[in-house]
Amino acid sequence: MKKTIYRLLGSAAALFMVFSCNMDLIPTSDIVYDENEPAIQKASDLTSFEQGIHVYFRSIHQSTYYYVSDVMTDGFNATIDFGNNFGPLHRTDADFTASDQDVEDVWGGYYTAISKFNQALAAANSITDPELKENAQVFKGYAFFYRAYSYLYLARTFGKAYDAATASTDLSVPLVLVYDQNARPARDTQENVYKQIKSDLDSAAVLLAGEVGAVRASKPTIDAVTALYARYYLDVKDYGNAASCAQSLIASGKYELSDTPAEFTAEFLNDTGTEPILQMVASLNEAPNSLYNYTRLTTANKQNVYSPYFLPSGKLIDSYSASDLRLSGWFKASGSASYPIYSNGSAYSDPGVLVFTKFEGNPTYTSAPLPQGQNAIKPFRISEMYLIAAEALFQSGSTSDANKVLNDLQTARGAELTTQPSIEAIQKEWFIETVGEGQRVWCLKRWGAGFTARYGQPAAIANNLIYTGTYYTDRAFEKGDYHLTLPIPTYEMKINTNLKQNQGYDLLSESE
Repeated sequence: MKKTIYRLLGSAAALFMVFSCNMDLIPTSDIVYDENEPAIQKASDLTSFEQGIHVYFRSIHQSTYYYVSDVMTDGFNATIDFGNNFGPLHRTDADFTASDQDVEDVWGGYYTAISKFNQALAAANSITDPELKENAQVFKGYAFFYRAYSYLYLARTFGKAYDAATASTDLSVPLVLVYDQNARPARDTQENVYKQIKSDLDSAAVLLAGEVGAVRASKPTIDAVTALYARYYLDVKDYGNAASCAQSLIASGKYELSDTPAEFTAEFLNDTGTEPILQMVASLNEAPNSLYNYTRLTTANKQNVYSPYFLPSGKLIDSYSASDLRLSGWFKASGSASYPIYSNGSAYSDPGVLVFTKFEGNPTYTSAPLPQGQNAIKPFRISEMYLIAAEALFQSGSTSDANKVLNDLQTARGAELTTQPSIEAIQKEWFIETVGEGQRVWCLKRWGAGFTARYGQPAAIANNLIYTGTYYTDRAFEKGDYHLTLPIPTYEMKINTNLKQNQGYDLLSESE
């Protein structure tokens, strides 16, 4: 019996260009193989499969995969010219339903990638040649790592925060470990999904044990596995192991926090910094997904301008101390020092309006005259390990140790130091350090918190650059707001009637 599967790699560069331009598209070339014969029969097959899973992993980062968390919470305000891009998510009003296309893109993108990781593992397990089988062990480690990463993302996004008391009944996402396009799996529990994440991580740890960590490693290493363990343990509230994993990476001395303007430029513009534990391949031919909507550098009336869909909220800006390198490094004042903001058909140069430029883009990844919001994908930076260590230590009662770790991060960033240890100080640091990286919703859920109104920058309001009022600057989430858990997409529920909708969206789904 023969089956058709997507070719994992016809050309890695060509395939990744497809994803970077349009994340809705998937490769259309395919190969036909006999399920009774190994899919990997020679070294070149193994190379192609490996390149392919790296491409698919890169495809599920940045762009919508990060926007969904950040634009729906309190760090950003929609501009007058945002054209309702991510509008339902941003407002979370009656327009935000289970039919939201952005949510469907996230779900579909991750499950497409998981299917490729499953295929890769099946192909590796089918190898019969002893030498080739041995050579495929690291490749299997990559696939296990990528699948663990993917399920943690999905569990955090479409399931409730992990609670050991209810995890055995709380619904998570369908657990699909074998490629089967005809399967219609029901949602598994958070307990089972997190067990699978741990199992995949354990497999990756064994298979990648010899892959020594290094700054900006372009493929998963044992240090990247340790970083993912740290996230996992933080989620399941195993604070001892979370702190241990994070602190081991900090203590290794391999990864250094950026603490000067020049180092910030190297880190966040040129992709040559010292913080990344994992930094995926990026080039003009293999450009990463873009975060262009925060800057939208373009030309209008013969001048270069910013035309962002979202501006940083006043709440976000006010969360930084004046000396913080992140304030000066990730935000630019509109005007002569950078570019005017183009809105409502006019250019505005007001230094009181800051644009979020953390992901303005590495100019070497585009042939366009201006950066297009593309930076190398950095799934793990050492700064996150400081945050995980601080939170885990605090939650386990080691408050003075937690504050020392927090102060180490704040010192590097030139920020005001926290003198009185508190969970609120740690939570604030998560907000201002990981902004734009798609983690805000996960943090709020883990803490059982909501957020207060995302008030706008005064100058942005004065210049009529942003929408204000109900569902915009006044939008807030109460503790436990159901929107923090995204809906199961309506399309998925129509083709798979075994799926059950998340609370809050269930009645809406029935009426759609």
